[in-house]
Amino acid sequence: MIKSIDKLKRPAFRLLSTGLIVFSYSSVWAQAEQAAPSVFRFDRINAMVLVLIFSSAVLLYTRWARQGKTLFLRKIPGLEAVEEAVGRATEMGRPVLFIPGISELDEIETIAGISILGRVARITAQYETPLMVPVRYPLVLAAGQEVVEQAYIEQGKKDAFDKDMVRYVAGEQFAFTANVNGYMMRERPATNIYMGAFFAESLLLAETGNAAGSIQIAGTARPEQLPFFIAACDYTLMGEELYAASAYLSKEPIMLGGLKGQDFVKMLIAIMIIIGVILVTFGYGDFFTGWFKVV
Repeated sequence: MIKSIDKLKRPAFRLLSTGLIVFSYSSVWAQAEQAAPSVFRFDRINAMVLVLIFSSAVLLYTRWARQGKTLFLRKIPGLEAVEEAVGRATEMGRPVLFIPGISELDEIETIAGISILGRVARITAQYETPLMVPVRYPLVLAAGQEVVEQAYIEQGKKDAFDKDMVRYVAGEQFAFTANVNGYMMRERPATNIYMGAFFAESLLLAETGNAAGSIQIAGTARPEQLPFFIAACDYTLMGEELYAASAYLSKEPIMLGGLKGQDFVKMLIAIMIIIGVILVTFGYGDFFTGWFKVV
């Protein structure tokens, strides 16, 4: 009797033991899978899609620019007026004053200002108009001199280039402002161009230039300084127009591709916002808005 019972229990016991081992193994494997870091984050695939769209747009527009296709760029009145303002200075026999902001060279606004300085220097070299570029930092001084010299070489006027066109004025903010204001009132330049990062001195410079009777063109990405430039200057480049100026003036394919690619992505985002607002308004926006959540 006992032997028959043992015969019945052995297969059942083996089956039960095998099941427990399989269950334990599966549980440990599942825990290991949960604990192991994932190589690919599927919850951030929306960011990857946006990067791919942005990169594709920039590369496509750059290719079209290199192939010579005409890419539409909205006219910026402030940049259109640069040549006219330099021409006025030439007729009056007065200098052109260009200030590339008062920040260091690692500021993107300063780099944009230096880039625009190259275009202005080419025009002054062409018309042989005196140019004055006061700066606040040694690195900006070196970069400015290099850009202006290159512009004069490109125009075949290397002999007309003078290193003192770009000069270090002062390292302190209001000492710099006082020096430049004094220059404005003494020399009375016909054209003042402010392109770069400006702070509390923006109104002091623009008001003094206005009192000196100069044509003034300003551009900055600092929204808190824009009202002062708009009030005291003839033309003002606002925000991103300062960064677009480099591509607008140079027509370089890489810059044009970057500019048009950014515009395309901005337009796409605006369309997505409108679609999202409509879907959420009618109660169908949960899936759509989920794509734009940052985890």
